[in-house]
Amino acid sequence: MLTTELPTRSEDLSIKALNQVIEANTPGVSLADFTIVESHLWGGGQASSAGRIIIEPRYSPSSPEGLPKHIVVKVAKSAPGEKVESGGSGSGQLYENEVNVYTRLRPAGFMTAPVTLGGTFDPQSETFMLLLEDLRDRDAVFPSMKTEISMAQMQSMIDQYASLHTRYWNHPEFGRSLGWLEDHTRGALHDLFTSNKVAGFAEYQVATTQFKQEMLQRMGVTPKELHEQFQRVQAHQATLPQTLCHGDAHIGNTYLLPNDQAGLLDWQLSARGYCMHDISYIITTGLSVTERRAHERELLEYYRHQLLSGGVEGVPSLNELWLEYRRAMVWNLYIGWLITPVVNYGWEITVMAVLRTMTAYEDLETRNALADL
Repeated sequence: MLTTELPTRSEDLSIKALNQVIEANTPGVSLADFTIVESHLWGGGQASSAGRIIIEPRYSPSSPEGLPKHIVVKVAKSAPGEKVESGGSGSGQLYENEVNVYTRLRPAGFMTAPVTLGGTFDPQSETFMLLLEDLRDRDAVFPSMKTEISMAQMQSMIDQYASLHTRYWNHPEFGRSLGWLEDHTRGALHDLFTSNKVAGFAEYQVATTQFKQEMLQRMGVTPKELHEQFQRVQAHQATLPQTLCHGDAHIGNTYLLPNDQAGLLDWQLSARGYCMHDISYIITTGLSVTERRAHERELLEYYRHQLLSGGVEGVPSLNELWLEYRRAMVWNLYIGWLITPVVNYGWEITVMAVLRTMTAYEDLETRNALADL
């Protein structure tokens, strides 16, 4: 446990806190000093569920070579002890989960993901600190829903999810050494998303954000119905082959290196679940409505081929994947974007996200696909 208070603002960041986190997770590395380069805190449209402070470190002489030139320090979006108005609060569960994934699984060791120097979570204050390489030093770019994504880039993104899913497909250590992982049908994140707080926040978002309200009216569906539908989907998909899902697989949680190699960011919603949870989300948010309609089935076939190439046993048929892809859309719409405040990503991206997920829900007749569950 850290012996110093975790910061939530750049002016509170200390060498003591940074070194305690680094030394607990990456022995042999320490900082002699650092300079704050940038700060992006929640509420500015560039930070969703956490703040980011970018520092230029000066490592101690005993530290090894090849360490990140700049470090992104992720911090809680509120001051210690505060409850922030977002999705019924619950940010602490997200922070703890992401720290666990980066420090226990270290995804950069087996797929394209940021290198971490360490992380810690304080359950009492629900604050955290996570130290990641600044991917801009590798000339990474960070796409959004305003970015035109090529089929080659989308396939590279799907490669990353397939790599993750293959590694943990029906993993024998689920419930044992990997028992700390969240689950789509149990655990802190499940309790949060199925809670009355989140249901109430969805109602609040629809009541106070007119475009969400009228788009749901056009569809003829209510937040209450979507809340019930996504729970049915997750209960059903928990009976299917399980793997580790990234969990929040929208286009804004990816990056592209100069050779179009894709990587994955922001593992706060990672959980054991069904593969289409991720694949439906990246395709729907990463492609325009026209491109998704034209290519989604071939992309599912491509994903299935990657599972087969990775040696997964009992790979679902294309028809099975297609049905679950259709069903998974309800999570993308309801938890993914209906409850997300406009302040998190700004007006244009939020509108585009709701438009894309609602259109996919309608195109794929998700409500009908859920009828027999």
